Amino acid sequence: MKPRPLALTLGEPAGVGPEIIVKAWAALRAGGPPFMAIGDLQTLAAASNGGGSILRRVTSPDEALRAFPEALPVLDIPLKATVVAGQPSPAAAPLVVRWIETAVGLALSGAVSGLVTAPIAKAALYDAGFAFPGHTEFLGELTAAASYDGARGPIMMLVARDLRTTLVTIHVPLAKAPGLLSVERIVNAGLVTDQALRRDFGISAPRVAVAGLNPHAGEGGSLGREELDIVVPAIRALQDLGVDASGPWPSDSMFPEEMRARYDGALCLYHDQALIPVKMLDFWGGVNVTLGLPIVRTSPDHGTAFDIAGRGLARPESLIAAIRLADEIARRRAG
Repeated sequence: MKPRPLALTLGEPAGVGPEIIVKAWAALRAGGPPFMAIGDLQTLAAASNGGGSILRRVTSPDEALRAFPEALPVLDIPLKATVVAGQPSPAAAPLVVRWIETAVGLALSGAVSGLVTAPIAKAALYDAGFAFPGHTEFLGELTAAASYDGARGPIMMLVARDLRTTLVTIHVPLAKAPGLLSVERIVNAGLVTDQALRRDFGISAPRVAVAGLNPHAGEGGSLGREELDIVVPAIRALQDLGVDASGPWPSDSMFPEEMRARYDGALCLYHDQALIPVKMLDFWGGVNVTLGLPIVRTSPDHGTAFDIAGRGLARPESLIAAIRLADEIARRRAG
């Protein structure tokens, strides 16, 4: 198969996305995975110390591959208004969405090897009528009609060093998360996790540890019955389906190094249960991966950081890790 670049969407143009994209290219241009940025070239030019001289407008992935060692290739889909760093505007929302749609189309067609997304500002998108809780759910909708051999996502995974956490519920208020849990939902997330650990991470016999919902994993029902009524039946069902699943484990003791050695993936039941340990372990290097899609998708595990946007302070480590991981997964799938 001929070499293909990754597609990297600009995300919220008033956030740190443009800056970390430029910094990631500078770090990877001499041998790292090649990528093409999809977004507004002028915004990227404003974020670069070279004033745009290091950018090159391209019209195809092949052209991007040739340009990458010398300049950051950009598929320019311009904004209609000037961007002010740190000040998001709903006026940019239609283009933010279009950049994502364009990148997904390229990935589905095989023109690029995968998709890496810079952070979006959900509030600005909601104000413009965006109907999805976040990137993950939107990507599930955009790829819904595409064939995929295996359990279907989207399922969010966070990766930091030796820790991989996946989520059963994602962007919902904490008060609503318990009511959204079901045996079927946990089983689906467990199947997608098991498949991704095998297919995307190269683990031949993955072990999946399932977290409990309540303190002490419910303490035998005295601190809540969700473990007895939902989580334990789901674990048994996963085991019957061939998944090496265990638990439910108290989430306050799942994540020390000694416990992490006992599993390859931790299946968590709500957002912060999965994200807090990842960010405590490696705040700057965490990566968000969307599992169970027909395309490869990763992103940095942080937000738009409006408070430092445009000041040259943003660190690119998480984006660089996301680019490297997307390339690794794409190579495994292709091989």
